[in-house]
Amino acid sequence: MLPSLMNAQPLYDHLQSLQRHDWAAALRQQTADAIAPGRNGHLPLWTDTWGRLPDCPDARIRTVADAVAVTGTLSAADDMALPSLLKTLHPWRKGPFRFFSTHIDTEWRSNLKWDRLAGNIDFRGCRVVDVGCGNGYYGWRMLEAGASFVLGLDPFLLYVMQFEFLRRYAPDNTPHFLLPLADDALTNAPALFDIAVSMGVLYHRASPIEHLQLLWNTLRPGGRLVLETLVVEGGPETVLVPPGRYAKMRNVWFIPSVDLLIRWLQRIGFRRPELLDVSITTTHEQRSTDWMTFESLPDFLDPADPARTIEGCPAPRRALLTAIR
Repeated sequence: MLPSLMNAQPLYDHLQSLQRHDWAAALRQQTADAIAPGRNGHLPLWTDTWGRLPDCPDARIRTVADAVAVTGTLSAADDMALPSLLKTLHPWRKGPFRFFSTHIDTEWRSNLKWDRLAGNIDFRGCRVVDVGCGNGYYGWRMLEAGASFVLGLDPFLLYVMQFEFLRRYAPDNTPHFLLPLADDALTNAPALFDIAVSMGVLYHRASPIEHLQLLWNTLRPGGRLVLETLVVEGGPETVLVPPGRYAKMRNVWFIPSVDLLIRWLQRIGFRRPELLDVSITTTHEQRSTDWMTFESLPDFLDPADPARTIEGCPAPRRALLTAIR
């Protein structure tokens, strides 16, 4: 049994207490389908490894030097055994994390994106849905920043298991959940959330307008969208449609200019769109490490011209925006 099932009941109970019975039932069924036997051949190994994680009665999850960290009292033998257990979940892409004395230097230094976000968004007392959340790094930071409830959605079971390895050390009543689902799980979502977050997802959607509409549907009136995505330079008519791969990624469909992105938001009905940041992605933020040994940003750029991808497109440029429903 996938560990997330052991922790998901409080989520469904919470949604039912808010009179969202139908959505709770739908999420329960969709999650069961996503982790059905045979859906991923690694699940038995991951689940067994989760069960071998050492107990720590005084464990605490908090941010330490930009890493989401599990701290507490652990025997030397248990502490030394952790790296091999944690590397069962290679590759670790979002982070960094720390499990007691083991530092996980992830491919992305996600704390840099968090720093661009945190100073502009007040999470205190907010219900948050984070779509395409990866392994939940940002959700833990949001919770520490005062969010009252965080629901993450990501269809990649590896990321769900990385989240569960950390949540293994959280109190049972921790209001942070990650379900192995994509944005279509929001199709019948109620207007429940104060903040809807989508970071690094929009350009992977063949229908970006539909993705933005799903996020709109989850927000209560006055709720806030937080959107981070690839953009290109240009005016309100500019959009890049890669002819094939983009930075060796197959599933990149539309990369708009900031002006066009704002137009999309306004057409849906979002108000007061605001550009918070535009940053060029560099190897300071994304690179291979011992915890993610596959190709990374240096391999995706033209070695003769790092301002272009290996395919000749503009190199990754990311914008962070917010808007109000």
